[in-house]
Order: sequence, then C-alpha cells, then structure tokens
Amino acid sequence: MTIPNPAFSTRVCRYGAEALREAALLIRAGEPVAVPTETVYGLAADATDSQAVAGIYSAKGRPSFNPLIVHVSDMEMARRLADFSPQAEQLAARFWPGALTMVLPVRADSGLSPLVMAGLPTVALRLPAHPAMRALIRESGRPLAAPSANRSGAISPSRAEHVLASLNGKIRMILDEGPTSEGLESTIAAPEADRIRLLRPGPVTTAMLEEASGLPVITGPDSKTGNAKIEAPGQLESHYAPSKPVRLNALRAEKDEYLIGFGLMPCHLNLSVDADLREAAANLFAALHVADASIQGRIAVAPIPDEGIGTAINDRLRRAAA
Repeated sequence: MTIPNPAFSTRVCRYGAEALREAALLIRAGEPVAVPTETVYGLAADATDSQAVAGIYSAKGRPSFNPLIVHVSDMEMARRLADFSPQAEQLAARFWPGALTMVLPVRADSGLSPLVMAGLPTVALRLPAHPAMRALIRESGRPLAAPSANRSGAISPSRAEHVLASLNGKIRMILDEGPTSEGLESTIAAPEADRIRLLRPGPVTTAMLEEASGLPVITGPDSKTGNAKIEAPGQLESHYAPSKPVRLNALRAEKDEYLIGFGLMPCHLNLSVDADLREAAANLFAALHVADASIQGRIAVAPIPDEGIGTAINDRLRRAAA
C-alpha cells in the first residue's frame, strides 16, 4: 500500500480552464500530471526533458527498458519527431486523432529525451482524440510522454479514482474528466512498406488496419530480423495485473472467486449483458479494479470472443493472469 507523503499530497482537479493552466505549469516545471485520454488515464510529462521523463519511471516504478508513447497535438508536431513513410501517412490520415499508436523512426533532430525511446531507434507516437490531453499538449507547448497513470504492471486506470488509488502521494495533480470512453490502451502498430506489424492489439482492430492500408497485418516478433525484444509498451508478459490471482474462461465462480461475466450469466459484475465487445472493453479495467477491491481472494473472468476488439480484451486478460 502506498503511504501518501503529507507534504506531497495528490490533488484531483475537475478539468477546466484553471486546472488546465495549472497542469501546464507543472508540465513546464518538469512534473508529471495524470490526464485522461480516450483510452486510459495517462501520466504525462515533457517528452523533451530527461528529468521529467525519469519522474514518470520513478512514480510508476516502471523498468527503464520499457519505452513510452509520445502524444502530440497535431501532424506538424508529429512530423518534427519522426519520419513518416507513405504507409504511416495513410494510417495517420485514417485513424488520427484516435486510439492508434505508430512506432516510427525517430528523427535525429527530434529533441526527445533518449529515455522515451529506451535505447531504440524508433519512437511510439499518438495523436489522441481526447480534448483534455490535446489541450494540455497545446497549453504546455511540449510533446508529452504518457504511459498509463498507475503503478507499473498494475491494472490500468479508466477513472481518476483509479489513478489516486495507485499513485496517491507520488504525483501532485490528476485532471479529472470522468471515465474514459475506450477503456483499453491504444493499438500499437509499426507500418512497413509491404505490411503492418501489430505490436499491441487495441481499439483499432486488425481488420480496420488492413482495410485502411491495403496491407497484411502480422503479429509476433519481427520475422525479417528475428527481433523478439520489447519494441513498444504493453509487451511485457505480466502486465495490467490485479493483486489477486486471475482465472480465465470461467463459466461459474468457484469458492472465494469474484466472477466478472460477459453476456447473460450469473456473476458478480458483468462487462456487457448484451455481449457487446466495445462495451466490455470500456468496462474491463474498472471491473478488474472492483474485483481486486472485493472480499473474495481470487478473480475469475468469463470467456470473451477472440474477434475484433475482443482480441485486445483477451490480450490484457492473458497478461493480467500471467
């Protein structure tokens, strides 16, 4: 349990003009700030300031070999940071602003802190759709490195109270703009000349990427190089994990289990009674937070169809159970 430092209390501020100005001042002073995106709440800091980026790793307890996503306010800022191939331009035109992160060659003159790339020649970039995150980037005048605003490896936060429970006393400010709409982290893809490599499934599905690019989408290690090392966030085997053991594909709760359901079934909490995968994705992390806080000692989760955004839900659940 995190014991807050009384000299360093975390304030939850409702998003608005005054809170935005204060958050931007903290960013320019090198402090991380928790801010909503359409996917999950992010812990944002100036991506050009190594001390500020180190503050993210420190607050989260995140391993420094795990790269960070850099959020930009527009394509002009994005092109200053990375080299865009025709394939990357095509995906940006279709999915930005939105829940797609692209891993692209970083420009030598990007000015980004090397800590953001974790030693890689690429940078993970996203132009988010959420007005609070985009306003903070514009107000601070900086590209913002922003992993999920929680302890490293723990359940991602889809509400401000999730951030507070995980990082109270570790950061000064949380901008609260209610629950996130997508509820799952962004899709991460690496566009290449003849294919798209999917590095993390998310709200932008394989079918959507194939339709937009006209290219095949492949998953797994880079077959051309045999490269199996971590290239992007969210690739650690154990991640998004509650403090309790998680059992997957459960049709009923066993003794001392909190059952998270899907579709019509007896359970403690249902991701979507109508078996709607998008609704289930939006509710997933909030449900895991509730289950983790329950009196039951273990968590069970019903089967989720492995199609569309269900692939991303199952990816997060497998890592939560690892």
